[in-house]
Amino acid sequence: MNITNNIVAAYIDTLYKSSNADLQNLRELSVQNHVPIIQKDAENLLKVIMNLKKPAKVLEIGTAVGYSSCVFSEACGCSVTSIELDEAVAEEARKNIERLGFADKIEVIVGDGRDMLRELQNGDFSSESDKYDILFIDAAKSHYRDFWDLSQPILKTDAMIICDNILQKGMTASDEFDTRGRYKTSIRHMREFINYITSLDDYDTVVLPLADGISISTRK
Repeated sequence: MNITNNIVAAYIDTLYKSSNADLQNLRELSVQNHVPIIQKDAENLLKVIMNLKKPAKVLEIGTAVGYSSCVFSEACGCSVTSIELDEAVAEEARKNIERLGFADKIEVIVGDGRDMLRELQNGDFSSESDKYDILFIDAAKSHYRDFWDLSQPILKTDAMIICDNILQKGMTASDEFDTRGRYKTSIRHMREFINYITSLDDYDTVVLPLADGISISTRK
């Protein structure tokens, strides 16, 4: 029996607790200003993953206000490199990160995610320890496949890739959720991306109907 519905989701939200008052304030402010950040149930899952995986380095594509970067670093003390397309958004994120005390752990770089990944490949990743343990993708949905492919050379052999918002309010699963037919291209790209990552021989992938859909992939 499928128990995933709004009632269950609302109940799970009541179980959310934040141990950081400043982060909680940033969450509330972001929600008030309609700034997209990771949802509560997704945050709880990601914090558990960070505690289990204990990554030294996390690469994030899509910074927004810097909320998720701070969640990652607080959870396990990891360093985070976060890529943001918009300079003004990145500057706001830097202010939040500094105010919350994570400036020494989180670096925000500005540019198109694909271009920045190509630039990162030119860095020194000759040692396995220089590479990233976790990649978190939460940016332009039509570019997820590019982000995935371009990140491969700078990820550790046992890396984990987490992709947020892959169900796109249910539209990825069914066209009936795209009532006006406005998101056909985004839907097609996401379906192609999910088909791609779930068919790879060197990764195990699970797609979870959590928040707006999350995929978790680990190298075999």
